[in-house]
Amino acid sequence: MIQGIGAAAGVAFGKAFVLPHWELDLPESQKDAVDLAREFERLYEGIRTSKNEIEYIKNEFKEMVGDEESHIFDAHLAILEDPVFMNEIQGLIERQYKAAEVAVKEAIDHFVTMFDLLDDEYMKERAMDIKDVGNRLLKHLLGAPEVTLPSDTQPYILVAKELSPSQLAHLNPSHVLGIVTMAGGKTSHSAIMARAIGIPLVSGVENRLEKPIQTGDYLALDGEKGCLYVNPDTEVIEHYRSLREQQLQKKEQLQLLSSVDAVTKDGFSFRLAANMNSLKELDTALHHGADGVGLFRTEFLYMDRQDFPTEEEQFQIYRHAAERMAGAPVVIRTLDIGGDKQLEYFPLAEEENPVLGYRGIRITLDRTELLHTQLRAILRASKHGQMKILYPMISSVDELKQANAVLKQCMEELDGRGIPYDQDIEAGIMIEVPAAAMIADMLAKECDFFSIGTNDLVQYVLAVDRMNEQIASMYQPFHPAVLRMLRTTVDAAKEAGIPVSVCGELAGDERAIPLWLELGVNQLSMSPLSLLRVKHRILNTAAASAQQEAKACFTLSSSTDIEDRLSRFALAQPS
Repeated sequence: MIQGIGAAAGVAFGKAFVLPHWELDLPESQKDAVDLAREFERLYEGIRTSKNEIEYIKNEFKEMVGDEESHIFDAHLAILEDPVFMNEIQGLIERQYKAAEVAVKEAIDHFVTMFDLLDDEYMKERAMDIKDVGNRLLKHLLGAPEVTLPSDTQPYILVAKELSPSQLAHLNPSHVLGIVTMAGGKTSHSAIMARAIGIPLVSGVENRLEKPIQTGDYLALDGEKGCLYVNPDTEVIEHYRSLREQQLQKKEQLQLLSSVDAVTKDGFSFRLAANMNSLKELDTALHHGADGVGLFRTEFLYMDRQDFPTEEEQFQIYRHAAERMAGAPVVIRTLDIGGDKQLEYFPLAEEENPVLGYRGIRITLDRTELLHTQLRAILRASKHGQMKILYPMISSVDELKQANAVLKQCMEELDGRGIPYDQDIEAGIMIEVPAAAMIADMLAKECDFFSIGTNDLVQYVLAVDRMNEQIASMYQPFHPAVLRMLRTTVDAAKEAGIPVSVCGELAGDERAIPLWLELGVNQLSMSPLSLLRVKHRILNTAAASAQQEAKACFTLSSSTDIEDRLSRFALAQPS
């Protein structure tokens, strides 16, 4: 048995496929001064192509696992725009007459060596991101082919020295039983992605192998304990086969819960809805027993195209969602671009701090024709199911009133055209800005429901950029300040008699269930893949004891203490 690092849970056994190592063929001679302009042109073209590819991969991965994990590729895009990295490459071309690919390779080596020397696991993992981005750029400059994976459908365990997020994004989870990497750890982007798509991963085995793994070797691995066996005996294989059977049985048992109501052991009932980015996720949501769509992120309908979607295009998509949900609520969030979501055909001015800038409702209230088009499409679709409208980034009563005024105009337009719609359609707001939480009592008088977006709320309350991994440890969803914001919001909703749901990442975190029980929140919306897991935990929880646990959490002053207490409570529940 080889002891590596358990980076993504699950067991796997099967034949190995060793990813071939890509050999560089770099020019040795320097360039003439007259050729430097051409080298810069090649470099910039390679950067443009690499950016387009990364954007494409990001959106593809987003379709598979959702919005959060896909932000890994934002870090890759940032590297291609990083002035220090780019200045290093440009300087090598300009001052040392290096070919573009040689300059890129030397810059990669320089930064990777520098990061590897640091006694900081975070920086070591980021060196992998630089290699991934740099190698992508190198392949475009050299015209190198992509390494191809087995073309047959026989599943295999993938073995690689390192596995970049870009390579992992192209894997077919139904063909890859597990992954073994020589380097890497639990905090690498590849490990995060492997966990997201459910592929077991054991990493960091290079110095523990007596001899290299060969394609065709039989492997057995445990991605939770970090165990790896190379060509094990029958007893080990049978042990892993039994573990795998237990996992599959548990998965099947969870699937049986898809038609079961989410009710605690003592009768507290939840509605569990799905977050989705596109119609592709509807089948998964229904398969996992979603009680509706709690958040339809419509900005993804606007991406990967050359212009804004028309009213008719949007209507057809919203209508399809409403009909597929067969009367269950579908909450459509209006266009939420800006910040980290950009449209190529709608360029926004560069901002010092885009997360606090021109985004969300601020854009659509400024460009009201965009909001008019979208609201008319939603209203028309409301005739075909239970639709609800959700405004993002609301921070004042004035903004909410302006949005509702546009909604009223759209209703009048449709009335004038004799087009039917749900006259009683509900319009709510995202609570994701601290200002909104603090005036929730005022906002509640002007809308029909609240939806708490915990991802941005945590970010804004704690002044921590949730995409900045250098301060990732400071992004604490269980921070006492966040809990107080949640209570303030929920109390205001109760006082006004309007429903409140949670649609951020915290909604899919099993440890948070006691908080929702204590606050009296019974509507949660999450990734479709989290629905059955959360439902299973609810079914095995007693609301009374969970509420007592949460009461104690609201008195604690440390987010670590709160998280530990909730984690211990979750582990103590039946599995």
